[in-house]
Amino acid sequence: MFQPFTLFQQVALAVIGLINLGTFILYYVDKQRAIRRQYRIPERTLLLASFSLGGVGAWLGMSTFRHKTKHWKFKLSVPVAALITLAALYLVLDRPI
Repeated sequence: MFQPFTLFQQVALAVIGLINLGTFILYYVDKQRAIRRQYRIPERTLLLASFSLGGVGAWLGMSTFRHKTKHWKFKLSVPVAALITLAALYLVLDRPI
């Protein structure tokens, strides 16, 4: 029936979850800085966080905070980063190590 996660799977899920949480927070912080007209987080940093398995957090951050939704670079790349993140999750959960 249901087999418990291996230690590798548990650690990988925790790491990917923390990366996504961190990416989500980055989008929030950048949105707040944009509202206050303060120094912004570079787009390169936001995209790097997205493609470092933080794609789901980036997509949720974009949607929740309505941030970077008009930039074509983000409209195209963040969904791709989210798919990469979901594929990594699938690989981690599908193969017991």
